[in-house]
Order: sequence, then C-alpha cells, then structure tokens
Amino acid sequence: MKFSRALCEKSCCTETTTQPEPMVDKEEPLFSSLDIFLFTLIIGLVIYWFMNRKKPEPIPEFKKAPTTRETSFIEKMKKMGKNIIVFYGSQTGTAEEFANRLSKDAQRYGMKGMAADPEEYDMGELSRLSEINNSLAIFCMATYGEGDPTDNAQDFYDWLQENDDENLSGLNYTVFALGNKTYEHYNAMGKYVDKRLEELGATRIFDLGLGDDDGNLEEDFVSWREQFWPAVCEHFGVEALGDESSIRQYELKEHPDINMNKVYTGEIGRLKSFETQKPPFDSKNPFLAPVTVNRKLNKGGDRHLMHLELDITGSKIRYESGDHVAVFPTNDPALVKRLGEILGVNLDTVISLNNLDEESNKKHPFPCPTTYHTALTHYLDITHPPRTNVLYELAQYATDPKEQENMRKMASSSPEGKALYQSWVLDASRNIVAILEDLPSLRPPIDHLCELLPRLQARYYSIASSSKVHPNSIHICAVVVEYKTKTGRINKGVATNWLKNKVVTDNGYKSTVPMYIRKSQFRLPFKATNPVIMIGPGTGIAPFMGFIQERGWLKEQGKEVGETVMYFGCRHKNEDYLYQEELEEAESNGVLTKLNVAFSRDQEHKVYVQHLLRNNKEELWKLIHTQNAHIYICGDARNMAKDVQTAFHDIAEDLGNMTRTQATDYIKKLMTKGRYSQDVWS
Repeated sequence: MKFSRALCEKSCCTETTTQPEPMVDKEEPLFSSLDIFLFTLIIGLVIYWFMNRKKPEPIPEFKKAPTTRETSFIEKMKKMGKNIIVFYGSQTGTAEEFANRLSKDAQRYGMKGMAADPEEYDMGELSRLSEINNSLAIFCMATYGEGDPTDNAQDFYDWLQENDDENLSGLNYTVFALGNKTYEHYNAMGKYVDKRLEELGATRIFDLGLGDDDGNLEEDFVSWREQFWPAVCEHFGVEALGDESSIRQYELKEHPDINMNKVYTGEIGRLKSFETQKPPFDSKNPFLAPVTVNRKLNKGGDRHLMHLELDITGSKIRYESGDHVAVFPTNDPALVKRLGEILGVNLDTVISLNNLDEESNKKHPFPCPTTYHTALTHYLDITHPPRTNVLYELAQYATDPKEQENMRKMASSSPEGKALYQSWVLDASRNIVAILEDLPSLRPPIDHLCELLPRLQARYYSIASSSKVHPNSIHICAVVVEYKTKTGRINKGVATNWLKNKVVTDNGYKSTVPMYIRKSQFRLPFKATNPVIMIGPGTGIAPFMGFIQERGWLKEQGKEVGETVMYFGCRHKNEDYLYQEELEEAESNGVLTKLNVAFSRDQEHKVYVQHLLRNNKEELWKLIHTQNAHIYICGDARNMAKDVQTAFHDIAEDLGNMTRTQATDYIKKLMTKGRYSQDVWS
C-alpha cells in the first residue's frame, strides 16, 4: 500500500502605499504613529501566525491493526466449539454447496461443523487439528479445466506440493471429489488431495468419493454421504441423534425504513460498485463493459448464434488470446415475477438473511440488505433443477401428505427415490418455479427458499479476439440455449438469453455486462514459427478467431509465422458457417495456411472434423511429428473432443508404426509437453 502526503505552503503578501510627509522644521520622532501602528500590526500578525499555524502532524506509530478476519481455523474452531471443518475448492459453487450440507449434517450426529474456504485460512495449521478432540477435516474439491485446482484452492494445492516435510499424522480426513468423466483429467484435484494427505501422514477415515457431473453428481454425492456418516460414527464412537428436522442457517430480518442507498441492487461485492467503478476488476469486483456490437452470426436455421463485443476502454483490463471472459447474468424477469406470484409475496420487501452463527465468516448467503426481487434476479439460481437437499428441506411445507412423501422419497438414497428424482426433476428439467406449479400444496416461506437456493454463478466464454488487434475490446461467440421440456414448458439458458437481449443502446442507455477475465493455459506457442493445428466446430471456433487475428498481426510485424491450419465444422454451409468471411479472407491473405470445413448435414452421410483429420493424416503427421506443431481443440467434451483424440490415436498408430498403447502414450506426451491443449465443455 502506498501513502502520499500533500504539503501545502501558505504565503501572505501585504502591499502598503504611503504619501510623502511635508518638510517641517521641528525634529521628527524616531518612529511616527503610523510606523508604530504598522509595527504593532506586523508583530500581532506574527504572534497570530505562530499561535495558529498548522503544527506538523506527528508521524503515527503504525501498530499492527487487529485482523478483521481470523486466519487461524484452529483458534476459530476452538472458540466456536467446532470439531469438523469442511474445506471446499469451488469454481461454480457446487463444491461449496456440498461443503455447507456436510457441515450442517454434523449437528445431526452430535458434532459441530463449519464450512471453510481454504483461501481464507492458513492451511499450514492442518497439523494442529489433533489439538481438538474427535476432529475431522473433510475436503470437497472440484477439478477445473485440464486437471487444475479451482481458483480458491490454488494456494492450498501449491502448499501441498511444496511441503514435503510436513507431518500430518494427527489429521483425520476424507475427500469428496467433483469432476466430469468426459475430461481427460477426471477428478484430478480431489484424487491428488486424497493421495497427498496420506503421503504426509494423515489418516483417511473414509474412502475417496468421486462425483461425475457428466452422469448424476447429486446422486454420487448423496450415495457417498449416506455411507460416510455411519463410518464417522463408528470411527469416533458416536451415534446419530435421530433429529432429521430442518436446520436453519440464517434468520430473516426485514428493513421497512432503511435508507435505499444502503441496499444492494445486484452488485457482487462492494456496495455501489456498479455506480463507482474502481480497478482492479475481478470475480468480486466485475467491470461493467458496454456492449458495442451484438449481431446474429448464422444466416438461417432454428438456432441463434451471436457475436458480441464488449468495450473495456479505461478499465486497465488485460487479456491474452485463449483467455476466458466471465460474465454475471441475471435471471429472466418473467420467471422472477412468477415466483413472487406463486408465493404471494411483495418482492420489493427489503430483507437481510443473517447467519445464526455470529462467528461465521459468511454473514449472509448473498449481499444483504437487498430485496427479494434483487436476490431472485441477480444472486440466486432459479433455473437449474434443485438438488435433493432443497427438496428435503422444502418437503415440510407441503400440506398434501402424498406430495410431502414424494419429495422426501426423491431426497433419499433409495433406488426408488433416485429413479423418481431422475425422472420427475432431472429428465423433465423442472426448475423451482415448475416444481411449485406442479405441487400446489407446496408453499414455503420465501426467505427459507432464498436460503436454500444456490448462488447464480458467472458464466465463462472463450474470448474470440486478440488483444494485439483489439486491446480495448473483448469478443464473445455463443449459441442461445432454448428448448421445450417433457412437461411442455420452454426453458431458456440464463446467460445466453440475457446476452441476446443486450442491445447496443437500450432506451438511450448503453447496455452493459458485468465481467472479468479468467486466465487460461490455452496459449499459442511461445515460438511463432511453430505450426498450429486448430480444431473447433460450432462455437468452439471462438478462441481460434483470436489465434488467427494474433498470427495475422505477427505477420504484419514482419515476424516469421509457422503454418496455421484450421478445422471448423458446422451443420450447413448456408446456415451456420460462422465467421465465413473472416476465415476465407484469412486464407486468401495467407494468415491461414489451410482452411478445412466439415458441413455435417449438407450431404447424405454426416461429415465431422475428425473425418477431415483422417483424410489429411499425412500432412498432419508431418506437422506433428517432424515440425513440432501444437494441437488445439475447443468445443464439446463428451463427443467431439473424444472423437478427435481417437482420430489422432489412429494417425499416430498408422503413420508412426505404433501399437495402440504406444499411440495413446504418444498423444499423452504431447499433452504433458503442452503441445495438445483442450478448451472443452460438457
């Protein structure tokens, strides 16, 4: 922190004009009355200045200010009488949600738990957990991207890697990992934490749980949790209290006469941060970027693919090709209004939900005070199907015994309950509004519903521009999500529909998008002479528009640039050939060495990018094996990325004279060297 001190100088200047005295014969006194008056005045002014001058301020003694938050989780647990701590590594909020559920569970087993963000505490204190009787550390760790820790768990990950001599022999622990099987490094972070803690001497008291978001993450968690708590009881010799009643974490306070300047209106962190913007901008302090371009990319078809440009002039935000832009969307106003109607509440009521645990770092579930309307619009997720714990807690408010029974059944781990939850909630894509509409006896208090609903999360998009060409602009390429559910309702993707409606000027005002940058490892080669092979069907083309712009800029600077090969795929040439003009121009001016496009539905047999890869296997193998080419894949993880990887296995096996195992290892080594990068989503 830098301190600056302003020094002010004050000077006075008095100008006096006197007329010459007439000559007289008698001897003049030494000082005339005017001289005496002026002398007295000057002396008086000097005395006044000395008496009233600003004395130099003493240099303050900088004593260590009391810490505003406790960084010792051990001292906090002792102070609060807690013996279970649940750390979460969370990027989208799910791991944090699971951690909160586990910490609340502890109360049902005669224990006291707390959820904790590892970023806020000194994780070197894990070795001290043995100072607390019957203590246990639970880790809910999500994996982000290509096997990376989440942002808030990065420091913890570094600590685990760097401290080989740490002795954690007194630590009891268990890990539940959150990941997605379609990714190459499935649950890498959770697996690493589980293995590393054991290496450092800690005692695992229950098996590692693996949650798969490609399947049913909620079911994986519930099944693990049902077996976990009996194991805890057995290990510590305790019994469940049998208290299955709802445990509230927050209490409602209404503010009928509050000054509205003190009420949050959608800000993520600092109050009024959307009115007075101050850098640096990050996940807790997003920048309101004006929308300068919002155009439809596709020429036909029943989908809406869009290109947006956000102005970051004056924000000091910097980005590189391959980075992600995170945007904070808002919920559909019609959905919010409908929720208020069903529950019969005035959504403009100003409220706070205050944590009943006064020692908790998390004072509120979302920024408070605020209105129900703001909370349901900006802070809470009302569009995703609710998890089983929400149904379980809400069941008590269903006055129809059959409806209450079904809700409790869906929240259980029984095969029948799991099947019911899968079919009635997940397969039917019922959000909380649909559930309330279809269960007429269920009318929970809105404050309890707001406590239970998860936070609305930022959405990440691969940036479709290069800062070398567009230093003050960030481009987004996205497809609007909208579909009909099995119940006949139309469900809309939160962020894409919100972005679609961000017209450049709205009633004379510039539309803005709260955003920040998340750095990525998806980077062009350090050496521009290295060839690059880019594979991105559909909106997976986004980061490659930035790559192409950057390679073009390098050529303009007179730099030698290696071959730049693009594989793009879409359904129909005349409908959704995204950025056709830009791509063809890049090919014609030599920025793109070769442009390969697969139109999957323009002929009888479907043609995808992996088919084109196999067709061009000789030239691809030459680029990869002899010219040190870097391969980049962006798009769907479940199908496309796997099919493309299989195609590269086939090419290596065929042209490299390898066995299947050798070909697979060859591609894995490219990944390890940073020459095979994926930016994929499921």
